Amino acid sequence: MGQSGPPLLIVCALRFERFALRAGRRHLDGAGGVSVLRTGMGAQAAERAVTDALRAPDLRDASVLTTGFCAGLAPGTRPGDVVVAQGTEESDSLAAVLKAAGHTVHTGLLAQSDHVVRGAERAALSATGAIAVDMESAAMMRAALAQGARPVAAARVIVDTPEYELVRVGTLRTGITAFRVLRDLLPAFLEWHRSNALPWR
Repeated sequence: MGQSGPPLLIVCALRFERFALRAGRRHLDGAGGVSVLRTGMGAQAAERAVTDALRAPDLRDASVLTTGFCAGLAPGTRPGDVVVAQGTEESDSLAAVLKAAGHTVHTGLLAQSDHVVRGAERAALSATGAIAVDMESAAMMRAALAQGARPVAAARVIVDTPEYELVRVGTLRTGITAFRVLRDLLPAFLEWHRSNALPWR
């Protein structure tokens, strides 16, 4: 498939997340116009990298989808579930596409932290109404919109929950589960992008 309409920029923070996304590119069947950007960890690095990327002529009009791993906060969330951040016009359409692809999806507030959240701090964030937390999504989305109106959304895969925290023995198993889910999200991401690109065709 060749490129039609604006490109899609998929943004993640960590090398392991980019590895999962690249492993999943086999699902795209040669789709053009899809780029994966790794920003590095933390809000400042994420904001700077997205800003610089969208200033390039070939990505100036790109849709931006931020992804990677997150920590679940809400009861009933499990490693491998997908969290779609509320707050953009595209959130509902992204959640619908992911559900249609067979993923377990939760839509809600995605909190931001500058460190790994555990124990009482996790419970305190949950009390604010957030269903998951990560370090970069808010900064990535903010930077994308600062470069001009465009479809923007965030979908994160839960890697740990209050019942399966990163410090516990089950970390390796939950990490493998989350990796496989992130790897397999690309077809849904591309379908979401196609539906958003239709008005430009």
